[in-house]
Amino acid sequence: MGSTSSSTIERATQNDGYTSPDGSKPFGIEPYFGIVGGYNSFDRVTDNTGFQRPRYNGWLVGGVVGVNIPLGPLFVGVEGHGARGFGDIRWEYGVRGRGGFRAGDSGMIYASAGYTWSDALNRRGNPDRQDWMWGMGAEFGPRDIGLGGVTSRSGPRFRVSVETADFESLRPMAGVIFHF
Repeated sequence: MGSTSSSTIERATQNDGYTSPDGSKPFGIEPYFGIVGGYNSFDRVTDNTGFQRPRYNGWLVGGVVGVNIPLGPLFVGVEGHGARGFGDIRWEYGVRGRGGFRAGDSGMIYASAGYTWSDALNRRGNPDRQDWMWGMGAEFGPRDIGLGGVTSRSGPRFRVSVETADFESLRPMAGVIFHF
């Protein structure tokens, strides 16, 4: 009988030979947090007297915290976000679910849906807003852009996304996400 190396048996015992595209376990929980920034621009709103109110815009700087559940090459997750606004927006916060697929060594492409609240400064008569939010985005790690060996498969990823609140706003965001 031939001998089997102990490292081969260890690897097979740890993940039964199955991995996701980025080399991680195909099932489990992946928590993360991040720092993001961007701009939120709402369409003009017509009030009940028939007059249009000024646009509702503002820069945002905030954070996200969430968890992903990998399902082989796919994933689902949930995240919460909060941001300090500058301009017409004082605060923005919400929760959303997301799902998509893994791409490359550590990348992810996803769609998201959830609910968001925006607190207005009311300098121009704009009301606070709350609405459904839809979006899409991508995360990619250093290895995906040619910086192999800088970090392990967990760690920082760059995120870009665009979302809309009930198709009345446009919210492009970018940031750094830390998976662990």
